[in-house]
Amino acid sequence: MIKKLIFIILGSMLALSACSNSDGKNEDTKDQKSESHMKHNDESKAPEDMTSTDQGKFKPGDKVTITAGHMPGMKDAEATVKDAYKTYAYVVTYKPTNEDKKVNNHKWVVNEEIKDAPKNGFNKGDTVKLEADHMPGMKGATADIDDVKETPVYMVDYKSKDNGKTVKNHKWLTENELKAR
Repeated sequence: MIKKLIFIILGSMLALSACSNSDGKNEDTKDQKSESHMKHNDESKAPEDMTSTDQGKFKPGDKVTITAGHMPGMKDAEATVKDAYKTYAYVVTYKPTNEDKKVNNHKWVVNEEIKDAPKNGFNKGDTVKLEADHMPGMKGATADIDDVKETPVYMVDYKSKDNGKTVKNHKWLTENELKAR
């Protein structure tokens, strides 16, 4: 009976290991972000109630290099700053409304993209309703705030390092995620 149980367990482990991809990582654990989450909405614009700022390190038209890797092909990509805004920026975890997998630690959603946001921002640990629509399934999703920063944020156009395509109106990047070219 014990030998039979051991063979069943070993057989199950062997079968499950065959479901991994070529780099040995199971697709579910490889990346918490779904394929559709990685499809950026180029038509998405900044919320109307956001105010541009000239107090940030970068100005509209500045040529920069992206040092963050929020999306495939983004890290080390050349970009142009479209606009800069002073706001509260949040790292959030949310379950998309389109039934995609939970998205952990999404950077960034700004105060103006959250329903009933107070002027002085939310706190880490707060649960909020997203109005942002820069990713599929984001608008209307309930999210937990993982981190918050009061900071300038930037909307940029960049050329993907993966496929050479231009990504327009990417939201959002913070100053420490950009460097001057």
